[in-house]
Formats: sequence, C-alpha cells, structure tokens
Amino acid sequence: MHTNFSGDSDAAPIDMIKAAKAKGLRGITFTDHLDLGYPEEYGFFDLDLGNYYPTHHKLAIENSDEDFTVLTGLEVGLQPWARDENEKIVSDHPYDFIIGSTHLIDKLDPYFESSWEGITPANLMKRYYECVYENITRFNNFDTVGHLDYAFRYAKNTDVKNNSYEPYKDIVDEILKHIIKKDKALEINTSGLRKGMNYPNPHKDIVKRYKELGGKLITLGADAHKPEDIAADFDFLPDFMKDCGFNEYVVFKNRKPEAYPI
Repeated sequence: MHTNFSGDSDAAPIDMIKAAKAKGLRGITFTDHLDLGYPEEYGFFDLDLGNYYPTHHKLAIENSDEDFTVLTGLEVGLQPWARDENEKIVSDHPYDFIIGSTHLIDKLDPYFESSWEGITPANLMKRYYECVYENITRFNNFDTVGHLDYAFRYAKNTDVKNNSYEPYKDIVDEILKHIIKKDKALEINTSGLRKGMNYPNPHKDIVKRYKELGGKLITLGADAHKPEDIAADFDFLPDFMKDCGFNEYVVFKNRKPEAYPI
C-alpha cells in the first residue's frame, strides 16, 4: 500500500492504519514508491528518503500491538542503470519487505497512452517482459516480484489485457524460473481487478505456472493508494489461490517470510 510519500497518493499514513484496523486486518506493510530516474514529464515517485523510514517506523511503534502489526517496506522500481543506487537505499534501513517492480518499458510507463503509440500492443507487451527479465537478473535485493503483468492493465484491447501468459510464455517462463531459483516470492496484486482485468496481477495462468515450476512463496497486496482500497477484492483470493495450487501466503518481516494459511 501507498501513502502521501508516494507521488501518486494523497493518503495520510495514519488514515491507512485506521482504515486497515476498521476492516479487521491483522496488519499492513507500507511500500511506498522508490522509482529513481522516473521521467520528469510524468511527475511521480520522488520519495523523501530522509523522512520515509523514520516516519513509518515511529508509526509502527505507536500503532502495533498483539492484534495489529505495522511493517515498513519499499516498492522499488527496477531499472538496470539504477542497480547500485537502489542497492544502497534498500540497505540503508532495516526494511521488512522489498517489492521489485517494473513500471517502465525503455523509459515509457504504459499507464500513459503515449507509450502505446507507434508499436503494436503485442510487441510492447513482449518488450515489457524483456525489461522485467533484464531488471530481475541485474538486481537481486528484493523479496517479491510486484504485479508481474502490470503493463497489461492499461491495454485498451480486452483480448490483450486478459491474455498475459500464452502469447509470451517463453519469456514469462524464464522470469518465473529465475525468481524460483533465487527464492523470490510472486505477488498477487488485486488492483488488476480494479483495472478491468479478469484476474489479479498476474493472470491465473502465470500463478499456476509459477507453482508448476516449483514456486512456493506468494505475497498478497491490493496496491491501495487510498483508504477505501485497502484489502480491495481480497474476497476473490482464497478460491483463486487454491485453484492455482496454493494453501498459504507469506508476510515478510525483517526480510524473512512468515507463512499464514489462506
């Protein structure tokens, strides 16, 4: 989840905590955006690193008890050139959880329509997966791969939007094999459902394939940027996960996974 430390959220951290408690959650992890070198014309993702960890850590101390836990993490936007700086930032504080996400396709964010100009959707999506693979093979200091088929959220064609595995299975399998080899988790992110997709990110076929290839670690997120989206569509997850072969998910604390039954 994100707060006003992320350029695309106006939510006060304490409001996210209060909303999560009101919804009966047992805990949350703040994972605000760190996207170094994000294109200035898009205007997002400048993270106040000087205040980020101290603020959330203080909130964690003040609002955690035996019934509710506040953890602090980062969603790191991966780019090959930013590897060393990302490594330093991630290592500067004792974060609980690091999401490794790819938001840019050669400096273009598919969230913006201009990214889709002059290229077929299929070719752009293939290039997106190539960027994911390049990113995760160059940077290893993360715990879960965030919203693996993120770019498909913004496809205008519903056939493209809801078919993120089969046409690209060779490169997706290479991504999955790599994260399994490195003992990384795969995030199931329910915001895909809010973006008009038939499944969370990633597609059910990708989650099943992760399991078939030997993947064991699943993290869950709603990608909430405002209180009302906390745990959005989580009621979809139990049957979805069981259909994919999983009976538990993990929560990272001190960068170590703790398993919980569905």
